[in-house]
Amino acid sequence: MGGGRPGREDLARFATDDPHAMDDVLPAAPARLRLLIAGINPGLWTAAVNAPFARPGNRFWPSLHRAGLTDHLVDASTGLSAADERQLTSRGIGVTNLVGRATARADELSREELRAGGERLISRVGDLRPDLVAVAGITAYRISFAQPRATTGPQDTSAIRGWPNGVALWVVPQPSGLNAHETVASLAGYWRQVWEDR
Repeated sequence: MGGGRPGREDLARFATDDPHAMDDVLPAAPARLRLLIAGINPGLWTAAVNAPFARPGNRFWPSLHRAGLTDHLVDASTGLSAADERQLTSRGIGVTNLVGRATARADELSREELRAGGERLISRVGDLRPDLVAVAGITAYRISFAQPRATTGPQDTSAIRGWPNGVALWVVPQPSGLNAHETVASLAGYWRQVWEDR
């Protein structure tokens, strides 16, 4: 999906208003989508290589591997290889974002962008009909879905206006290295539970 590792000077040009800074990773229809993972928004590195959670040091791929969702550790820092993409999609795993615009940090997004992202995700879920959706980031989830008291773990979808019936919803912690509260091991514990719950 991508080219080489971007240099520091390359990253700034990806901080644009482009609402589609990264392509979704999705199984081809009519394959079953068992788990749709929704990040908050692409970072600049992710946008530069067009691969989810691509920045070196992000704990997403190590935690997915430790949880058994991938059979080897994916290195997306230069893009997602066709083999790695097939590994995900053949298992029914897809990846998208709440907000498509790339930023250096997720806290650069406005509340309005996050709310619009929540509405967009609800619409996408209605179209894609995954078994389960996992949003990676509790603060963004609370704003996007107007659930200020939500905690990580399974969510009560009846509290979310428009959420499609029969689609389970989880929130897992943000895997960025900026989230000092979590480790690869603790994040893997969440992903194991999510995979078992789908």
